[in-house]
Amino acid sequence: MADGKADDQLDYEQARAELVAVVERLEAGGVTLEESLTLWERGERLADLCSARLEGARARLEKAERAEESAR
Repeated sequence: MADGKADDQLDYEQARAELVAVVERLEAGGVTLEESLTLWERGERLADLCSARLEGARARLEKAERAEESAR
């Protein structure tokens, strides 16, 4: 985990940076099968978190656009 934070405390940039590090470790090889599986699972959780953070940002933008349009 990045800086010991729980997943729900990671922002998009932190989760993405950790995901990149996980992918780099997997691509470099030299880890056991068990470590590879653990890294893969962590990567999946981080990818899901990144996706959720982006979706949340997208929803906030759409809400702001609707509010701006209704204010006109």
